[in-house]
Amino acid sequence: MMQMNDPATAAITVSQLNRRVKTLLEQGIARLWIEGEISNLSKPASGHIYFSLKDDSAQVSSAWFRQRQRGPAIGFKNGDRVLAYGRVSLYEARGNFQLIVEQMEPAGEGVLKRRYDALKNKLAAEGLFDEDRKAALPELPQRIGVITSPSGAAVRDILSVLGRRFPAIPVVIYPAAVQGDAAPGELMQALRQAIERAECDVLIIGRGGGSLEDLWAFNDEQFARAIAACPIPVISAVGHEVDFTIADFVSDMRAPTPSGAAEIAVPDQGEWLHRLAGLTVRIARVAERAVQDRAQQLDWLGRRLLTNGPGARLQRQGDKLRAQGNRLTAAMRQQLLEQRNSLQTQRSALLRLSPALSVQRSIARLQQISQRLATSTQNRISDNSHRLALLARGLHSVSPLATLDRGYAIVRDAGSGTVITDAKTVTQGDRIRAHLAHGELLATVDEATPDE
Repeated sequence: MMQMNDPATAAITVSQLNRRVKTLLEQGIARLWIEGEISNLSKPASGHIYFSLKDDSAQVSSAWFRQRQRGPAIGFKNGDRVLAYGRVSLYEARGNFQLIVEQMEPAGEGVLKRRYDALKNKLAAEGLFDEDRKAALPELPQRIGVITSPSGAAVRDILSVLGRRFPAIPVVIYPAAVQGDAAPGELMQALRQAIERAECDVLIIGRGGGSLEDLWAFNDEQFARAIAACPIPVISAVGHEVDFTIADFVSDMRAPTPSGAAEIAVPDQGEWLHRLAGLTVRIARVAERAVQDRAQQLDWLGRRLLTNGPGARLQRQGDKLRAQGNRLTAAMRQQLLEQRNSLQTQRSALLRLSPALSVQRSIARLQQISQRLATSTQNRISDNSHRLALLARGLHSVSPLATLDRGYAIVRDAGSGTVITDAKTVTQGDRIRAHLAHGELLATVDEATPDE
């Protein structure tokens, strides 16, 4: 009779052993991420990929079957450091322990991408990306601050565009490293310096393009929070148009490139000069309308003078007209003075904001317009004065004073000054005063002969 401890009875086959080990491995170890370096890479015609994942002291065989492959799988090569996600198993036919890969990505970028997505979701949930908390950029900044590496291509691009679009606006560079372990701290320090000095009213933060690792300083959480809390409007200009960082989302404005940030930060100088020229034309038109209004008023006063009686009224109207003419002249001079002062103020502002040569041309044009305006105004006043003199002479020709020139006299009572028109009102011995064309006669009435 066979004993229970007979080796032949207790033995199992190699296949059974491998199957048990496979079951234990697959059930006992959950799916997991493994980081390592690819070696012994093989890509047979079946489309499956076989390789080893190794580190400094060990390696594991790996298989990535075609139906599980997503993305640029063919781009992996020996020596690449990757993150592989999958399950451990055993290849029963050979008894080889292996990793069945379900997903694989570059090691460094994959970790950073997950950190990037986690921080992005966190800050978005806190509302740091909301549009209603972002500040508007100034229409015409007085000074622009740039936080970047002073030796990089980005700062040259920014300065080139700013110099082309509006060279009169000064630029302050706050130097900081934009790549490497020290970059987040230096960027934070540069931003704090810009806030403390408060000398700029818009900031550009950025650098040129690069990999996710190169741009990682702009995904730092503390730096992102500092940008969001910055009281100065911030334009983020990190990398190329396809690159996005956390700094882009928390900034008040994102530019696709550093050059694009400079385009956004300042207006076109030509447009502002064109706007100034339009203001000059409007001032000239207002002055011309004012002269026309005063001329119409002068004509109206002249017509009123023609419809009123002669004598003392003529004198009063003449005085009034001359006074109005003086006020008109003074008003015109005052208006011209104010316009010249206004133009001088605008010229000073333009000198501060624009190249000197363009400003000088604008000033010359304004002076020519002012001179033509003053000449036209003086000619108009002279013409109106000449017309007034002609009207006065015509009026004088039909006035009682002209009658006196023909030998007639106005006789008044010497005491009361009453005009005497009837001899019945005078008696012998009364004193009378005769007003002639030139001078007066004082006489005594010897005889009064009334009309029969």
